Amino acid sequence: MKDENTICRGLPHPKDLNVFLAVIRKLSFAAAAEELGQSPAYISKRIGILETNLNTRLFHRSTRKIVLTDDGERTQRWAIRILADIDDMVDDLTEAQHIPRGLLHICTTFGFGRKFVAPAIAKLSEQFPELEVRLEVFDRAVDIIQEGFDLEIRVGEDLPQQHICKMLKENNRILCASPEYLSRCGTPKKIDDLSNHDCLVLKERNSPFGIWHFNGDGKNISLPISGHLSSNHGEIVLQWALEGRGIVMRSLWDVKHLLADGKMVQILPNYTQKANIWAVYPTRLSHSAKLRECVKFLDNYIKEV
Repeated sequence: MKDENTICRGLPHPKDLNVFLAVIRKLSFAAAAEELGQSPAYISKRIGILETNLNTRLFHRSTRKIVLTDDGERTQRWAIRILADIDDMVDDLTEAQHIPRGLLHICTTFGFGRKFVAPAIAKLSEQFPELEVRLEVFDRAVDIIQEGFDLEIRVGEDLPQQHICKMLKENNRILCASPEYLSRCGTPKKIDDLSNHDCLVLKERNSPFGIWHFNGDGKNISLPISGHLSSNHGEIVLQWALEGRGIVMRSLWDVKHLLADGKMVQILPNYTQKANIWAVYPTRLSHSAKLRECVKFLDNYIKEV
């Protein structure tokens, strides 16, 4: 019996292409091994077999980092396409267009992912036991095609024109502060008063640093703000606000329970920033049962929270 590595000598094996894409996502053999539940030696072996079968070098390797070669970049484009075609073939030859099954790769932001997407995915998994979901969270913009994601749950209005975007829920970012801060520093009465206050500055994804954009008084307003504290993590900024360190602009979903408990107070309620919750995906829902059912489930779940 022939060894699997010699059955199709010269042709790439799908599992090697999958390993190759995992290394690109993680920029590390060791991190790819952890993601796939394999050893670094296995990853190195599969990449070596793929390079031999393709008769090319896919990565420039050093002790500090790995970088795709020109042939590696071309192979990446083909690998994404080939594996997608294999998934489509399986879908076409089974009942996968009707029954959600297989791997669904989802990404979203840290805060919203932890509070809402992760619990929703756990319930989705209970409902569809043949579905395998991998959820990753980021504080940066994600190219879902390039990085191999089927679906992104995005908060905000900076939407990619090349993908399908379905709004899951309307949402606004609002201005708020703790009662302690407002008692100590006063409550802003008009939008320009923010220049005299400590504003907790958040650098998140592609948002501009030190500028808050509002919809208010029938117009769009861009206001430079400043403060002593800033971070790239929304939960840190919110914690500072709870400790009375300044004024924060956060999504209503993130603070409504704090407003209800009196731990935070909304200020300047006529000024908000639109930040709706979206499902972003590159494939029509009719082409994939797993994607279709996931978006449908998240649509119903998020509307209720």
